[in-house]
Amino acid sequence: MAKAQRKESLTDWGADEFERALQVLLADYARADLNMIGTHILRSGIVHSLRMRLRAQEWIRRHPEILDEQVAAPIVVVGMMRSGTTLVQRLLAADPRFLCAYGWEVVEVAPRLGETFTGTDPRIAISQAREAKSRELAPDLFTIHPMYAREAEEEIVFLADAFLSHIPESGAHLPHYRSWLDEQDFTPAYDYLHRMLQFLQWQKGRRGMRGDRWVLKSPAHLGYLDLLAARFPGLHVVHLHRDPRTTIASGASLNATLHAMHADTVDLRRVGAEWLQRMGWTNDRAMAVRDNWDSGCVTDIQYEDAAADPIGQVARVYDAIGVPLTDHARDAMRHWLQVRPREGARPPYRLADYGLRPEQVDQRFAEYTRRFRDRSSV
Repeated sequence: MAKAQRKESLTDWGADEFERALQVLLADYARADLNMIGTHILRSGIVHSLRMRLRAQEWIRRHPEILDEQVAAPIVVVGMMRSGTTLVQRLLAADPRFLCAYGWEVVEVAPRLGETFTGTDPRIAISQAREAKSRELAPDLFTIHPMYAREAEEEIVFLADAFLSHIPESGAHLPHYRSWLDEQDFTPAYDYLHRMLQFLQWQKGRRGMRGDRWVLKSPAHLGYLDLLAARFPGLHVVHLHRDPRTTIASGASLNATLHAMHADTVDLRRVGAEWLQRMGWTNDRAMAVRDNWDSGCVTDIQYEDAAADPIGQVARVYDAIGVPLTDHARDAMRHWLQVRPREGARPPYRLADYGLRPEQVDQRFAEYTRRFRDRSSV
């Protein structure tokens, strides 16, 4: 915190309580088997999060009208990793009537103090340089989870900046922080997310950008749909579904890649077991919340349907929220499909690589599969 204050020449953290969560996280990082590079990467990331908090707080102090921004009835895309959430989010974000958080905005949500919001935002070039560096230094990670400066990106980073997030456990062995999180109220994290969206909306307005509603996306929201709905009244959830055997193996592959960036040895079986447990926990919570929701609040989309007819499936979302899918929006979506970034082949992965058996995954997600993947019951 002192380092962040020195770098920003700011001291006001605002009224939020985040220090306890940060303390628990740092204590577990101190016990983790990190190498020097991993320590540097993770420490730098935490300092960056703190710098963004300080800088955002100063912007809000200078412009208290930021907190008057109304983030109305967002469309929130959720689903397990590799279930088609990015495809659906970016198609919706192609509609100029909607707002989204771009990669360059997520990486550096708070501009330098004194930014006038005229001309090309300097954060774009900074983010593009980071994108290029990531391609160069971590090609496997970029292939598995690419983050483009000028594409719509998930806002999970804002939850991480509140230090109530499952991101840390995906890249290091943090058993205490992991179990501590399970008992925490994530309301402060979703309050911070809301405030950062207000801040981004205000910035977009200064640049002349207007939108009717936001398109949000993060698999992390699955475990907190109740908090999401409480913080964003009127939201509409788009829930993507895919065979858990595929999504669990993919998520374990990403986590193992992240662990390998931070530690010299990675226990792949532990990574697999923890990911299976986390996603089972997450899906159980999502299903429990959805039991009490009006079906009109959610559009369920199968991965296979989204892959075969992406615009047709997105049209179902428009029908559900009562917004016309205009020819202009369709053209924008078709254009994005033609020019969208194309990732290279992902590194091979199998459930067995992480000590998992197909029948083990089937058993853990039996209720989810019956409810959302059985075509006769969907």
